[in-house]
Amino acid sequence: MKKALITGITGQDGSYLAEFLLSKGYKVHGMVRRSSTEKFERISHLIDKITLHQADLLDELSLIDMLSTVKPDEIYNLAAMSFVPTSWSQPILTGEFTAMGVTRILEAMRKSSPRAKFYQASSSEMFGKVREMPQNELTPFYPRSPYGVSKVFGHYITVNYRESYDLFAVSGILFNHESPRRGLEFVTRKVTDGVARIKMGLQKELRMGNLNSKRDWGFAGDYVEAMWLMLQQKQPDDYVIATGIAHSVKELIQLAFDHVGLNWKKYVVTDPRFIRPAEVEHLLGNSTKARKVLKWKPRVDFAGLVTMMVDADLERVAREKNNSY
Repeated sequence: MKKALITGITGQDGSYLAEFLLSKGYKVHGMVRRSSTEKFERISHLIDKITLHQADLLDELSLIDMLSTVKPDEIYNLAAMSFVPTSWSQPILTGEFTAMGVTRILEAMRKSSPRAKFYQASSSEMFGKVREMPQNELTPFYPRSPYGVSKVFGHYITVNYRESYDLFAVSGILFNHESPRRGLEFVTRKVTDGVARIKMGLQKELRMGNLNSKRDWGFAGDYVEAMWLMLQQKQPDDYVIATGIAHSVKELIQLAFDHVGLNWKKYVVTDPRFIRPAEVEHLLGNSTKARKVLKWKPRVDFAGLVTMMVDADLERVAREKNNSY
């Protein structure tokens, strides 16, 4: 039975990846940080099927101890300070987790699990102020946030350890991927939750930032399969994972409101507080290499994704409303 270790297992991607690996017959281990409030809701249905370990990307010794205990065949580094706007208010902490944290876990792997295969979660935010359209594995990076800059460091340190120490280490440059498990602070979930609340009469308006930003949005459940496929190859390499179709925030809003039979223009208010200091206007991924080499392709389209998320939020908000009476 193969053993996999997932850092960031309590997040959106971590929970979907844990489900996927369990379905493949893996023994799944997850890293969690010690905190005063444990947040396991995304993996609550998996708790009796996985093994959790306390360690921290800020503490290399804890990572070495964990890897020595688990002896994983595959390591998926999904842990990061992942919300882009927060990276401006906490730029140093973002760098510690999202940049230096990658170095610490690679060092821990080199010392205690050098035969393991390593996946690093890179991001389309590394492209930032894009140099070409669409973006592929060879497109130069131009990050526009402390998060994006930190992800570029994490990406290149992974390449560096692969080339310097002959480790099986890959980076997946994943474009935006969403689901009903996405955090409420992210724009897709902010919209679908807001639509559900407005439909249920619990909210009167939805305050948004730049409606013209375009993103290549896919379903997180599809994207975790690509992570796994990268580690099943004979040679380690980096891959862009994307749908190849971009949609604006305005399209996202319109689709979500249409699904519940409401006119979005009556409820959406543009609020300057939600405009980024340096905006990333247009991300669009070219995943030709992944489709060819990994034989990967997305299954859920944009309309299906938005519908899935709105329906899940309608169900959840209805439960909350009933419980409050």
